Amino acid sequence: MELKMRTLVFAILMLIGFAAPSAYAVNGTVSGGQIDPLPIAIAPFISGDGAGDTAATIAGVIANDLAHSGYFKPLPPESFIEQIGSFDAAPQFASWKQVQAKDLVIGQVSMAGGKMSVAFKLFDVNTGQLVAGTSFTATPKVARRIAHKIADLIYKSITGYPGYFDTRVVFVDESGPKDKRIKRLGIMDQDGFGAHTLTKGDEILMTPRFSPNSQEITYAAIGTEASRVYLFNIDTGQKEIVGDFPNMSFAPRFSPDGQKVLMSLQSDDGRNANIFEMDLRSKQMRQVTNVDAINTAPSYSPDGSQITFESDRGGTQQIYVMGADGSNQNRISFGKGRYSTPVWSPDGKWIAFTKQGDSKFAIGVMNPDGSGERILTEGFHNEGPTWSPNSRVVMFFRETPGEKGGPQLYSVDISGYNEQEVPTPEFSSDPAWSPLLN
Repeated sequence: MELKMRTLVFAILMLIGFAAPSAYAVNGTVSGGQIDPLPIAIAPFISGDGAGDTAATIAGVIANDLAHSGYFKPLPPESFIEQIGSFDAAPQFASWKQVQAKDLVIGQVSMAGGKMSVAFKLFDVNTGQLVAGTSFTATPKVARRIAHKIADLIYKSITGYPGYFDTRVVFVDESGPKDKRIKRLGIMDQDGFGAHTLTKGDEILMTPRFSPNSQEITYAAIGTEASRVYLFNIDTGQKEIVGDFPNMSFAPRFSPDGQKVLMSLQSDDGRNANIFEMDLRSKQMRQVTNVDAINTAPSYSPDGSQITFESDRGGTQQIYVMGADGSNQNRISFGKGRYSTPVWSPDGKWIAFTKQGDSKFAIGVMNPDGSGERILTEGFHNEGPTWSPNSRVVMFFRETPGEKGGPQLYSVDISGYNEQEVPTPEFSSDPAWSPLLN
């Protein structure tokens, strides 16, 4: 049976000028500057022998993912009138309408031969139509990943946008006194689960970034003898030196094809820094900018044809865009204040940035030509934006003042709505979001 994919768009997206998919039907309201999320019922998943805890975990992770997106309101299970007892029988949609659910998710989990089978269905409660559904077979240890994948499918089926839940975040884990911070490479699922460190903390670590296949991380580190750029393999735990540079190196980032790394290298006199590109296969370096200024924080466009970066060549930090070969270097930020840490969105439509002015740090977005600048959030010290793979959410870190203050991760919707803290075990900074996992 061909499934009709129902979509919705929230009124706030229309108000701020986002282009919505043509299939969208307006189904949502804005109240007090916030989106009214869509009520959705996630029925307790039916479970076979030995699968009860796993079924509860999967349903809970799905509900948590959808709730944290800001676009959905999972209804409390205790309010449900119908208790789903059969995965194959049609639900009693009148009962779900009575609890105000607009959509209904049902599922079942079974175990056999050390394998877990998970199936789900998504229904439009108003029409009774099956909107989406599929099944997975895997080992129980990846139950949370299966839940994230289901949440991604639900999110896409209803909003029309790809999901972003089956992803990871790499960041700088910070612990210890403020004047003696130990910085390690940290990694976790996008919802904060499974956070752990990957390095020992014997170097000052900065700007970790994922490779396109999410299996490697590049980062800059300052040790006792040298400044280095590393590649770290997540599966093996092995790290490789990309370059051993006599002067400071900053802000490495992979090319979209994963074959090159951009970085900023300090000049011998320490007064300037320019952007270089290293081919990871040949280890050959190519200079991309050659200006007597601090040029840093480079980020490729998704197709690899352009690079955005920050430079103080005009007297203050501003954002520039150039061809990947260094041609046509043009300033695109012209608002009041200083602009830094630009990063291109995965869909190519936006450049996120940090903006400093009037004693505040803001996270904002603009079009690649500099038009359409909007501030998403501001505060005492916000910095380091990174994009979800569907270009709908920006994560960043916020520093709190005082002797006991420190950095913590936050996320905010592209509309500026739904700002929330991202939990980590210690202080954390400089996040980078992975692509969707395979």
